[in-house]
Amino acid sequence: MQFTSEQRLDDGVLEREFTLGEVPGILWTPASGPAPLILIGHPGGLRTMYPRLVARARQCAADGFAAATIELPGSGDRPRSAAAEQARADLRRALEAGEPVRDDIVDRLVLPLVDKAVPEWQAALDALLALPGITGPVGYSGGVISIGIRLAVVEPRIRAALLFAGSFVPRAMFEEARRVTIPLHVLLQWDDEGNDRQAALDLFDAFGSREKTLNANMGGHTGVPAAAGDAAARFFNRHLS
Repeated sequence: MQFTSEQRLDDGVLEREFTLGEVPGILWTPASGPAPLILIGHPGGLRTMYPRLVARARQCAADGFAAATIELPGSGDRPRSAAAEQARADLRRALEAGEPVRDDIVDRLVLPLVDKAVPEWQAALDALLALPGITGPVGYSGGVISIGIRLAVVEPRIRAALLFAGSFVPRAMFEEARRVTIPLHVLLQWDDEGNDRQAALDLFDAFGSREKTLNANMGGHTGVPAAAGDAAARFFNRHLS
């Protein structure tokens, strides 16, 4: 891990950009000292997502957690995949035409992304936990829900996860969801225009965790109310503090 920039935000949070091989990322650490870590997932594009990411990271710091994120494969300045770009174009065409999104489109778009992104998250976690001021346990928050599912299954250092039910999920991931056992807090926007509500409910039902909570709110994809963030903070405080 190589740090490439550093700045102190006005609330005392230290923000450091880094690279891990070809993967860029950002680490935020609170001024209060050593802290458990929350990995912040997102749909790709660190620069365009930055305002939302830094807001989430500052809330993590206010709650006593460090936070970190990395760029997804094929997003931001990272090399594009021709297959992923074709799948994304097929998805856009189906949505614009008001047609059902075929399973093969979702599989081509999401499954290769999960296969590549999860090992990168694990490598980042190796490097982050080796830094002074970063401690376990670790949580995962947000992002492409299929990536969160895979991480919850294969990464024992992640003890709790907050997942956003706002992306298409391949049918194969439902089988993986049954193997998830860590505590889960799932956010669902009831009127999310780009999300299949019934599929999200079916996925929540499939999770194997004994402790799982569904926080459903009225509104579209970006209309998550502040109260939902408060509930998420209480969730992580219970399981990571």
